[in-house]
Amino acid sequence: MAIMKVNPTRMELSNLKKKLVTARRGHKLLKDKRDELMRQFLVLIKETKELRLKVETALKKANSAMNLARIVMDDEAVETSLLMSCQKLSVEIKEKNIMSVIVPEFEVNGASAQKEEIFSYGYAFSSGELDEAVKALNNVLPDMLLLAEKEKQCQLLSSEIEKTRRRVNALENVLIPQYEETIKYITMKLEENERSATTRLMKMKDLMLNNAHGYTV
Repeated sequence: MAIMKVNPTRMELSNLKKKLVTARRGHKLLKDKRDELMRQFLVLIKETKELRLKVETALKKANSAMNLARIVMDDEAVETSLLMSCQKLSVEIKEKNIMSVIVPEFEVNGASAQKEEIFSYGYAFSSGELDEAVKALNNVLPDMLLLAEKEKQCQLLSSEIEKTRRRVNALENVLIPQYEETIKYITMKLEENERSATTRLMKMKDLMLNNAHGYTV
């Protein structure tokens, strides 16, 4: 590990020791954050997988009903029946904080399960299969939006986990070892300087005693 380019002084040693304490504290906090993000991410992944299976099953059912409707009715009649909508839907996007990660929450406004608001066409020239398809699509809409919400949350959490992991690795494998090695280097330098200074003082003392009294200790 490369040693930092610093002056080997006591003040620099004190500053590096403080930075090392801060780096270790930050490393622990980031590790805790990473672990909690991973825990919540795995829970969210499980929920998303179950919801996706539910949505795909519902869409298959709706597509089967629509295919049957196109067999019973001609394409022009199906398209005309679906041309207008009785409902006006809007999606409100809210925000939620998960471990300092801002993720979206979708809220559907205007959706209704009432027949008169689901079917925008008369029953005289439509089939029961078309009714089933429209009803199935109407029922699956909230789950589709919830799935989109959860998948976006997974994406954002995954990105934050990766960034946190890189920071943890940088502290653990680069910065903290660099601080430790530099502190060790400065400590050795200071001890070496102290030994050199002690040796010089002893030599000066011997020289002074020799000059004054003609003997050495």
